[in-house]
Amino acid sequence: MSTSERLRNYRGPALLSHGFRAFFLLSTLWAALAMAIWVAMLAGAEILPLAFDPFSWHAHEFLYGYLGGVIAGFLLTAVPNWTGRLPVMGAPLAGLVGLWLLGRAAVGVSALIDWRVVLLADLASGLMLLAFLAREILHGRNWRNLPVLALLGLFTAGNALFHVEAARGDAAFEGMGMRLGLAAGLMLIALIGGRIIPSFTRNWLAARGAQRLPVPFGRGDGLVLGLTAVTLAGFVALPQGGRCPA
Repeated sequence: MSTSERLRNYRGPALLSHGFRAFFLLSTLWAALAMAIWVAMLAGAEILPLAFDPFSWHAHEFLYGYLGGVIAGFLLTAVPNWTGRLPVMGAPLAGLVGLWLLGRAAVGVSALIDWRVVLLADLASGLMLLAFLAREILHGRNWRNLPVLALLGLFTAGNALFHVEAARGDAAFEGMGMRLGLAAGLMLIALIGGRIIPSFTRNWLAARGAQRLPVPFGRGDGLVLGLTAVTLAGFVALPQGGRCPA
């Protein structure tokens, strides 16, 4: 069954017909709710039984919660187009969404649960997304997207490190786990955006008969991405490296 046939034959909830629908909606709602909760916590309200300090919880939920959900929604929608394979929809998609929600709930009551259980609950959706992406790249022989898999792995590793740092009592919001996840997220945006934005723009202009079209991804773009990767690696490893001594 082709992707279009499967979509035509789908009879479940529209929210579970594409990965972006559920994840983008829930991530947006979570961003608004988490911001309101954080502002209340800064005002002194004890809303959630958190093992994280308020700043670390805020940083974690906007990076690994919100952005993690957005990344999941994008990849679950885009990867089938890249590989020509069938999309995840219906009950399997509901399961992935459920794992992401489980992570938000576990972090939200982390003071009541062993930190290792919280870590596993929060990593579950990222690990399943990694398995999905690896399977699609392998079966679709879509080797050019192996860097996306590597960056998603770094993003997930950063989340695990964030939990370890928080459990040690460190200020996790400024630790290596935070920097690694932020760097991986920025690199994903640079890599994927650098590919699809010129492509979409070119297709739109070509359809309207434009004579001047954006050039496709080339060596110059690859050089910029390489410099971006080096810069972000320096940020992760030596965050204070550019500071002048007092």
